[in-house]
Amino acid sequence: MQPYGGFWWRVLAYIIDTIILNIAISIISGIFGLGIGTSMMMMESGQESIYSAALLMSILLSMVLTWLYFAIMESSPLQATLGKLVVGVVVTDLNGNRISFGRATGRYFAKILSSIILFIGFIMVAFTERKQGLHDMVAGTLVWKTRDPRALVSHEEVFR
Repeated sequence: MQPYGGFWWRVLAYIIDTIILNIAISIISGIFGLGIGTSMMMMESGQESIYSAALLMSILLSMVLTWLYFAIMESSPLQATLGKLVVGVVVTDLNGNRISFGRATGRYFAKILSSIILFIGFIMVAFTERKQGLHDMVAGTLVWKTRDPRALVSHEEVFR
């Protein structure tokens, strides 16, 4: 029987994903001139409105890229983000199948709910029977400690 992906594995995966996303977003922001240096130069030259627009664009770009990264990767045949692949966990629906882009999107935005209640939605992973956070319960997903999602489907006794 495959174990569920526990709290610390998921924390480590998230740290890795955050590093990867920050590097990617910094490169893309730099290409479009939305970097910190450009923004500071605009602010010093009295172009506060341009600075505000650049800052807003940078925030929106970050939000969209982060959502797409998690939703596309978790709904892909890999069933995991790069961080999850490194630590060896995959995301499935309650039957062990790959999740859709829509469900992955719902799972991503449900993490906001897990965050705004003092991160209790994430801490729940450590204490629930199937290691589900609030966002997993809302989206109907499970996280498994395995590198091969096909191993889950071939062992149907795992699913209740």
